[in-house]
Amino acid sequence: MAATQSDVTILGGGLAGLALALQCRQKLPKAQITVLDKMAHPVPEATHKVGESTVEVGAYYFADVLGLKQHIVEEQLPKLGLRFFFPYGDNSRIEKRLEIGGTRYAPAASYQLDRGRFENFLGERCREQGIDFLDRADIKKLQINKWNRRHEVTYARDEMTQTVASRWVVDASGRRALLKQHLGLQKPTDQKCNAAWFRIDDRLKVDDWSDDPDWQSGHEGKTSRWYSTNHLMGQGYWVWLIPLASGSTSIGIVAEQQFHPLTEINTLEKSLAWLEKNEPQLASQLRKQNAEVQDFLVYKNYSRECQQVFSGQRWGITGEAGFFLDPFYSPGSDFIAFANTFLTDLIWRDLTWRGHRIRAFSYDRIFKKFFHGTAAVYRDQYQLFGNPQVMPVKVMWDYLIYWSLSGFIFMQERLCNHAMYMRNVSKLNRLSDLNHQMQDYFRLWHQKIPSQEISGLVNISNLPIIRNKNEALITELNWYEFDRQFSANLAQMETLYAEIVKQVGLTPASPIPMAKSSSVMKDAFRGVFDVIFPQKKAEQVDPPAPLTAGLKLS
Repeated sequence: MAATQSDVTILGGGLAGLALALQCRQKLPKAQITVLDKMAHPVPEATHKVGESTVEVGAYYFADVLGLKQHIVEEQLPKLGLRFFFPYGDNSRIEKRLEIGGTRYAPAASYQLDRGRFENFLGERCREQGIDFLDRADIKKLQINKWNRRHEVTYARDEMTQTVASRWVVDASGRRALLKQHLGLQKPTDQKCNAAWFRIDDRLKVDDWSDDPDWQSGHEGKTSRWYSTNHLMGQGYWVWLIPLASGSTSIGIVAEQQFHPLTEINTLEKSLAWLEKNEPQLASQLRKQNAEVQDFLVYKNYSRECQQVFSGQRWGITGEAGFFLDPFYSPGSDFIAFANTFLTDLIWRDLTWRGHRIRAFSYDRIFKKFFHGTAAVYRDQYQLFGNPQVMPVKVMWDYLIYWSLSGFIFMQERLCNHAMYMRNVSKLNRLSDLNHQMQDYFRLWHQKIPSQEISGLVNISNLPIIRNKNEALITELNWYEFDRQFSANLAQMETLYAEIVKQVGLTPASPIPMAKSSSVMKDAFRGVFDVIFPQKKAEQVDPPAPLTAGLKLS
């Protein structure tokens, strides 16, 4: 049988592959786009895949870039940000645990996605838009050719073997990593963490874990804590609690191997026993609700890297088929957004004769720079996760570096703007270096200063710098205003670095002078330091200076 022809063939019909198909259709209304997926569709709700929590970039990509906001608002759940609870005693009383989280929704929205429900919607949308979405298609052979020769993908479907000849092939096959394996692009990673998770067919509400009226205050209705992605923290581990629109709850244990070996959590029974030991209040609540367990899955050494993801030879890799970091800050959908946006631009440039080869080289480097810059946030940092003094500062810093760099670039729709990178290359490098130095300092702080148990709340809704930087993600800026804001972002992060060092009192390997800029907020983390260093707050003679209103563009 002669091969069918396609402009773009996508290997995998999950979140990354279906989203890429829709983004390509937006840019190329007449292109022939084929998606091949091994699974039968529609897929089950709730029990389909992990990766339900989005943060700002991923949420913006699905809702605004792909235009899926109506479905997301009507059929999925809003997300009250990320929320963290740090160890206190035996972790049996959540109201005693130090909490980081907000009481209001952020200006830049985020969502909890029922992956099965969402991917079924994406599949239907693809077919409505004329995309050839073939489920139950088991890929048997890849032939990746050079220059202008079409690639060939051979697959089995309905007991027949068929071949599609395609100008572009993109691997979105997840952990099967078909193209990475075929081209020998595997790359080892030094992140040795494991995850085990399951879903129950009931809503698990952390708000019900305490009847303390002071603790419950401010979390009524849609601002209840269970709308957040809740993190139960401990040394070397964290546990996620994610609500799904179908009524289920996703529960996951993520742990670094040296602290909590995989053998302690690699079955449902072991995971439940591990929770009894480390998170007894969660374990007690699971026993009380006695909900049905819908599934159980384990990932060993879940981090993934790749030598190359975009090629001038008209192939690419997106999603977990290429890189995967760590689920702690829910970055999976962000990197799908980055990769898919780069790929869509490359495919559009090629099919409209605008030239793509040099861009493929530069986009590959930029994507990997984003990955390795973000990886610094996680690498060798699980040792800190149970530290209630270091981690609140780290969490706030990590939010801000994300909103100042990759999140800011993407949501200002300048990801594929070469001129932007040329104008701001020194600031990009400076922010990246600053983040690496700050992550080193967090480890130094953890290792040199013993932590103490702390109760209380860091309410990020009351920190002007958090709202200001989050709002800047969705403020429309021209190129001049963008560059001014980018400079302000760098100055603010330099100032924060210097203030953190001054507050902690340890000498860093690379001291950073405080930025001399009138646009920065001074003492922006005062609300955090007052909670984690209560003794220093009590020793203050003069009241702290009020926080300023925020950065200005002019």
